[in-house]
Amino acid sequence: MVLVANRRPCMTLFSDPNCAQSHRVRLVLAEKDISVDVVYIDPDNKPEDLLDVNPYNSVPTLTDRELVLYDARVIMEYLDERFPHPPLMPVDPVSRSKSRLMLFRIERDWYEPLAKLASDSASIVDNAKKELQESLLSVVDLFKAKPYFLSDEFSLVDCSIAPILWRLPSLGIELGKTVKPITEYAQRVFNRSSFRNSLSEQEVEAFME
Repeated sequence: MVLVANRRPCMTLFSDPNCAQSHRVRLVLAEKDISVDVVYIDPDNKPEDLLDVNPYNSVPTLTDRELVLYDARVIMEYLDERFPHPPLMPVDPVSRSKSRLMLFRIERDWYEPLAKLASDSASIVDNAKKELQESLLSVVDLFKAKPYFLSDEFSLVDCSIAPILWRLPSLGIELGKTVKPITEYAQRVFNRSSFRNSLSEQEVEAFME
């Protein structure tokens, strides 16, 4: 997959086609229309090129000339600062700090249980599903406060939330009929051309099953 844009193709993103962490980086790239070569890797057979640049052999990994980044949030903030239009983080320090704190909470409360769903233990998986479901339901009112998550503008927070919500049906996680604010928010984000362009073939197929 190559996200085409009017900028020089000087970046490479190593990405797992099914990984939510990789997906949220791809969403930032698509939202900013950044030209990048996306190399989809097999997590069970990672290319030597990845280990050559990343001692953790993990994805997502972004290379930009001599720079190598391999943490999703670090990559996202770097892209937002290097390509400032459209901005995906607030300009003022207070609002920016609040967004960073929200990103921390999303990673702690949603991405951590999501990662546990890959466990071979049925009890760990069941507990992780319950944890993720309850955490989402606990903030349902926040989804109706603004068009996007606590903001009038699409942001890095939305880039982090959307991959989680996209995966819920394929993970067998149902939020129930009382979560209209979440479903409306999700549809609003999923309808963005940048979101559609960020999806791998596997992510489309997994949702459609």
